[in-house]
Amino acid sequence: MPQNWAGSHTYEAARIVSVRSRDDLVAALATPGRVHALGTRHSFTDLPDTDGTLIEMSTWVPPVVIEGDTVRVGAGTRYAVLAAQLEDAGRALHNTGSLPHINVGGATATGTHGSGDRNGVLTTAVRALTFADAAGTFHTVRREDADFAALAVGVGAFGVVTELELETQPTYRVRQDIYAGVSWGAILDDVDAVTTAGDSVSVFTRWDDNSIVWIKKRVADDAEQPVGTLLDGVLADHELSPLGTGDNVTPLGVPGVWYQRLPHFRADREPSYGDEIQSEYFIDRTHAAAALAAIRAIADGFREHLNVTELRTAAADDLWLSGAYQRESFIIHFTWLNHPEQVREALVGIEAALAPFDARPHWGKLHLFDRERLEAVVPRLAEARAVYERIDPDGRFVNDHLVRVGLREAR
Repeated sequence: MPQNWAGSHTYEAARIVSVRSRDDLVAALATPGRVHALGTRHSFTDLPDTDGTLIEMSTWVPPVVIEGDTVRVGAGTRYAVLAAQLEDAGRALHNTGSLPHINVGGATATGTHGSGDRNGVLTTAVRALTFADAAGTFHTVRREDADFAALAVGVGAFGVVTELELETQPTYRVRQDIYAGVSWGAILDDVDAVTTAGDSVSVFTRWDDNSIVWIKKRVADDAEQPVGTLLDGVLADHELSPLGTGDNVTPLGVPGVWYQRLPHFRADREPSYGDEIQSEYFIDRTHAAAALAAIRAIADGFREHLNVTELRTAAADDLWLSGAYQRESFIIHFTWLNHPEQVREALVGIEAALAPFDARPHWGKLHLFDRERLEAVVPRLAEARAVYERIDPDGRFVNDHLVRVGLREAR
């Protein structure tokens, strides 16, 4: 069977069906047994798996429709494809993820995000979504509707999302620069000074004193120059990649259109390191310094299995399963080597260190949380589960992962 993008999970579904139209999807849903949607395969667990039929949505890319300040886009469309068409129309999204390769449906369904104190997760741009239920009936749910807050970040637990309507804004330009030598002491003393230094800010670290701060800032004038220092760090050579991965990183030091600067990775290159595992946790921003200190205290025990950690932020929202639900959030991300046993052992210690801060895991990345632990930190989990059970009473979209994390009842 095929694997996820990073090669760290092998799908166990009995079959995979690629769809290219509504009729194809209705036919796939008529297949006996359980079903589940599959996007661009950027999840790192069995979240999008099933023992029945996987419905591959990335092959269905209907036309993008831009009207006023919104855009209608197929769920299987990759952000890189959508962004280029928006730019041609003079429009933009409020933010992007670090990979433009991911599809809109999968990213919004899992609460994926970029960074920025004032930027909500990507799902906060969704005004409406259309989904097919197990019977192949299509429904559209808008932001003002009662179920929207449960369905917007819906992790594939209730149906197959086919189309989304997103808010757009006028296009803008972004410059990105990096600062090297920012010490842990300086970061822990003034986390806000780091996260407010740009419109989108990421700190890359291996939990030593060689952290790099990557600043992405909107610019009205391409001649605008960055400041020379950030806390005790200095503006670094643009050839120094924060990710150490060569020419797959978007250009530094040269302003460009939003969709070619906000992602970390170029759309025409393979992203990240490959052959990797990812984990990520959201905490309240007020606990950032304490949480970082707690993890740094145990970093010697996992550093040899780590590619890099990235620290980001997200604005609070009201989406029930968003990691930033009703919480201005600080986000701690780990890109691991593909060492499954050692990574799981490391996560035991990391999750224990973050427990006092009510950490919430990213739905699409590897974590060890079960139903009981998630219900303690995701306030509306039980209510979301009730919505999914009502929409899919026969459990066609239930899988082992959704049961394990408490988003569906066992069948």
